[in-house]
Amino acid sequence: MDEPEEHIDFMAKYRDWVSIKRLGIHSDTKPEEVVHHLASIRSTIERKSYTFLSIKTELLDEHARSLCAGTRKNYTSLATTINRMANPETKRVLESAASRELMPIAEAYLLGRVVNTVGFDTEINQTMMSKIFPGLKPPRAPGRLGKSKKE
Repeated sequence: MDEPEEHIDFMAKYRDWVSIKRLGIHSDTKPEEVVHHLASIRSTIERKSYTFLSIKTELLDEHARSLCAGTRKNYTSLATTINRMANPETKRVLESAASRELMPIAEAYLLGRVVNTVGFDTEINQTMMSKIFPGLKPPRAPGRLGKSKKE
């Protein structure tokens, strides 16, 4: 295939973490393919950012699940769940998950997890794009074939 006219490259190496994502853009590349790829990059960066800052996301995820237990996807449930965050348990979990200076980042993460757990998306993501455009699937990483796919 011809070299792409345009491309999106994302390469990162920090300590033992390496991430390389590349999309060659040809004349027949659809805008939704570009957005799908950008959503993948954003997701990768976001997940690793919390890890690099040593924020204990597993504690925040667990607390978000407990706050959202039994809720349905509607704005009333979302508002009720957000109001339930204003309690001493949430403060304790946040203090356990992050240092004082990183508290605003931990709070943002928890709020995002609550919104997502109730069922709403606040950012374009690959799952959303794949539902809207069924032909979009995350590409398989080269060289990472399962045992059944190897020859």
